Amino acid sequence: MHKSTSVKALLVGAATIAATMIPLAGTSYAASCYSLTCDNLGPVTYTCDDDGIEARRVESADRVARLIWSSKCQAAWVNVKGTQGSIYNSYGYIERYNSSGTVLQKSLSVAIPHGTTTDWSNMLGNSNTGNLFRVCISFQGDEYPLKCSTKY
Repeated sequence: MHKSTSVKALLVGAATIAATMIPLAGTSYAASCYSLTCDNLGPVTYTCDDDGIEARRVESADRVARLIWSSKCQAAWVNVKGTQGSIYNSYGYIERYNSSGTVLQKSLSVAIPHGTTTDWSNMLGNSNTGNLFRVCISFQGDEYPLKCSTKY
């Protein structure tokens, strides 16, 4: 009888712990990165896309590169889109500059997909001194010149 009571108590305790670990529907989680800890991490994976806004945009030869900014994560990334007729290899870049905008600190790129689908780069975080960001579109070869947005 004593052994049976102990087993029941153990099972009830385990069930209680397991129930507290199951997330409730609609539960939101805070971003797992912030500022520079977001460098080279995916915006969707770390939920930074939840509050992402288009801060800058540049277009060239039927391609679009948008600078997306997340206040929650203090990070930016480039979102790119091609068109059905895209035949040249092209890339979208996100660049991070120092607070005065004179020194390029880091850059990430993503290939612009052929067709009408979109893709995005990993993120670049904002330091506590404040950084400026811009997005660019470049093409493989000399078909079109490099085109960049203003800094944000």
